[in-house]
Amino acid sequence: MEADGFVRRRRMTAETTGNDPGVAGASAGAEVRWLGGRFWGVSESIMGSLAPRIGGETEIQTVDFTRAQDAQTEDSEQDYEGLPQGASTSTHMLAGAVAGIMEHCLMFPIDCVKTRMQSLQPEPAARYRNVMDALRRIVATEGVWRPMRGLNATAVGAGPAHALYFACYEKLKKTLSDVIHPGANSHLANGTAGCVATLLHDAAMNPAEVVKQRMQMYNSPYRGVMDCVRAIWHKEGPAAFYRSYTTQLTMNVPFQALHFMTYEYLQELLNPQRQYNPSSHMLSGALAGAIAAAATTPLDVCKTLLNTQESLTLGSPSPSQGAHRQISGLAHAFRTVYRLGGLKGFFMGVQARVIYQMPSTAISWSVYEFFKYGLTKHQHNKRRAQHVES
Repeated sequence: MEADGFVRRRRMTAETTGNDPGVAGASAGAEVRWLGGRFWGVSESIMGSLAPRIGGETEIQTVDFTRAQDAQTEDSEQDYEGLPQGASTSTHMLAGAVAGIMEHCLMFPIDCVKTRMQSLQPEPAARYRNVMDALRRIVATEGVWRPMRGLNATAVGAGPAHALYFACYEKLKKTLSDVIHPGANSHLANGTAGCVATLLHDAAMNPAEVVKQRMQMYNSPYRGVMDCVRAIWHKEGPAAFYRSYTTQLTMNVPFQALHFMTYEYLQELLNPQRQYNPSSHMLSGALAGAIAAAATTPLDVCKTLLNTQESLTLGSPSPSQGAHRQISGLAHAFRTVYRLGGLKGFFMGVQARVIYQMPSTAISWSVYEFFKYGLTKHQHNKRRAQHVES
């Protein structure tokens, strides 16, 4: 009977898994856990047969216990595969915070290069051929830690920004999908949720972006993060930390709409069962980030100009333009970029931006899905243990 049951279970597993290695691995793990449960049940039966019996009660109780455990194992296995869909808001926030910090910290040197390559009129010593040339020259001439300046400001801002970002996205995606397309994935819901989540993310992240980009510029005059914050506050006022907020939203709303819609579409193709699959999360995140980054580069160039206020160090070609002491809005930034760089100026640093965003979004999604899966699994096991004890 046991052998027949195992053969039938193995045949059903083989038929359902097909050629998908992720599903096959999950099925193999399920079989190992099933065999472990059966081994535990057999051990209990043997121990029950050796123990003193009173009216056969022990044997009946052991068999009942084994059957109950088998049923519980099968039920928990079904819940186990669907864990990420049942994650709590706190899980989304914690997983998002870790993902955001890791994403920005690991890719920070490339972000430094991107900021410099978007400079409209860089110093002769800060003109770079490509990303690797920029990294080599920055390290050789300014020190090995120079590409990491401003990292602590980014880490402080990225945690709460991404916690709000992912929690809002997951909540709205589920709510809107149930309204627009019940029981299925909705690209409109994904895009809308990504846009709304961006409002919260940028509100928390924008001041850190301003400080980070000013410290990344060539010959930055600031000694550290707090020195930069104090200088901006006293010279330009607190509004300077949100001068680029509307531009950031103008860039990030279409960026995140493209990003989330592409990611969810690729997940439908590569991971239709929506199980935890690191390779599919990483590939989908990288492609989604690259497409969205390339499409929104002109707005990112304007955002960098607003954050760094590079025009303050440039000569103005006419008295009327010289009256402007600051780049004050998106329209002014567009005119300045076009005047100084033409149409080509809107795509300065596009290579560095795509190279930055591809691994950045791949890291973000794979780390986020990993922690969401692990935290939900832990919560599931904890509730299960409490249920067994009760």
